[in-house]
Amino acid sequence: MSDTFTETLHAGYAQTMTLKGKLLVDEQSPFQNVKFFDSERNGRVLVLDGNVQTTTRDHAAYSEMLTHLPIFEHGKVKSVLIVGGGDLAIAAEALKHKGVTRVVLAEIDPVVIEKSRELFADINKKAFKDKRMDIQVVDAFDYLARPETIGAFDLVIADRPDPIGPGAILFADDFYKRIRAALRPGGFAVFQTGVPFYQPEELTDTLKQLGRLFKAAGAYLTVVPTYIGGFMALTWVSADGAVLGDAKKAKKIEKAFATAGVKTDYYTPAIHQASFALPAWIAKLVPKKRK
Repeated sequence: MSDTFTETLHAGYAQTMTLKGKLLVDEQSPFQNVKFFDSERNGRVLVLDGNVQTTTRDHAAYSEMLTHLPIFEHGKVKSVLIVGGGDLAIAAEALKHKGVTRVVLAEIDPVVIEKSRELFADINKKAFKDKRMDIQVVDAFDYLARPETIGAFDLVIADRPDPIGPGAILFADDFYKRIRAALRPGGFAVFQTGVPFYQPEELTDTLKQLGRLFKAAGAYLTVVPTYIGGFMALTWVSADGAVLGDAKKAKKIEKAFATAGVKTDYYTPAIHQASFALPAWIAKLVPKKRK
């Protein structure tokens, strides 16, 4: 009988994957339990503290929507900061853009980075070899306190963990204030904000918090099958009122995508526009804008 892995992230609901062979990695790092395994249906899988983080089969729905959407809409992104993302899937997507001159990865756990270098080479090999890549093994909260980060980034992508343990600080006001200070004029920060079907309060509470700290904030959607519960909410902010999801930029985005030569598995300009259309039940979770 084949071994299985069961994730119980949401109370009263679970998903089970059948393994192909034995666990490739089952290691306790200084910060979390790290597992890698090959699965029957979802490719190679990274699990942190019992929660699915990345699979080779569907990572694109997550990593592409956190990178290409803000990069194409911004139009002139040169410097990118990734908070977390030690598998380097997000970094690999950002580096597909020739106009990007620097990608900084602030990841606290060296075990995730090193194991991903070995076991996720299919999705991150080029990122590790790219001269524009700057890997900082550091607490992102501390990294953002460095003077050189102020006004240094056009895009900040926070691949936030669950709000427990060492990741809890990444949900506090001070963290978002440091991100705000790190943004260049016209820059954006984007975050994963859970699966509204099972975590409705995470979307609502996060947008309330972001609305207090940034001049503009909003949400868009993606669907990552192994992040169980259907739609995943992604949130965005800007410090100076710049807006993501501007339908007037649709033609410009189509042209930029066509000429960029960026290969994708999930993102398209049509998906870009559609991701801002929220189902009624999700729209109700979005706090009303202050007048």
